[in-house]
Amino acid sequence: MEQPGREALQRQHRPENIARRLREPSRPPTLGDFVLGAIDGCVTTFAIVSGAYGAGFPSIVVIIMGFANLLADGFSMMVSNYEAIQAQLDHEGAMRRTEERHIALVPEGEREEIRQIFAAKGFRGDTLEEIVTTICRDRKLWIETMLTEEHGISPVRARPLRSSIVTFVAFLSVGSIPLMPYLATFLEESARFYLSATLSALAFFAVGIAKGVVNGGSLLAAGGRTLLLGGSAALLAYLVGWCLSGFTSA
Repeated sequence: MEQPGREALQRQHRPENIARRLREPSRPPTLGDFVLGAIDGCVTTFAIVSGAYGAGFPSIVVIIMGFANLLADGFSMMVSNYEAIQAQLDHEGAMRRTEERHIALVPEGEREEIRQIFAAKGFRGDTLEEIVTTICRDRKLWIETMLTEEHGISPVRARPLRSSIVTFVAFLSVGSIPLMPYLATFLEESARFYLSATLSALAFFAVGIAKGVVNGGSLLAAGGRTLLLGGSAALLAYLVGWCLSGFTSA
């Protein structure tokens, strides 16, 4: 992602622009959910393709197993991502209730925790006491500060349903790419496999490029890293299929 220049940054940091930006609700990023679903979808379906080709299975086996895995594994990924994020939110809720109880029962102890937290950041004397007083005057701010500073809980709350849907859509869309050549019945078996491998490599590289565009840095390095990781998993699946091909022919 291209970084803004000095003039653009100065405009962004005018008081009115800062105030407007801070008023906007923070949205949890979904890039990680997309990358998780896209890479896993492409890896698992091409693993079936490469494993079946290495074992000498016919194309119909690839199509049946590939699409069955695409739907079943994609749904499993969606549910797993939903449950993982929901478990995190449940933990955050438990920590919130704990802090509310502690503030109600031992407020001075909780004030001392705030004092020590900000003392560790370098605040001293009257400035430190003013910070403690300001935070502890607002119960909601007090609790949020404890959650962030003591428990490391981000104030930006993830959305389980949204994240799981992004993962599922990415899994299906990118995961179907290795299977597309096997729907072309006019191609020979080997041509289908090599075309599938080429499209999968391009998909891995494109996902890496997408990460690089969002996060900045070298697009070539980001694409190459994702291609290397995904290709390694596919190669492993091919070798497993090739090694086990003797059992299928016995």
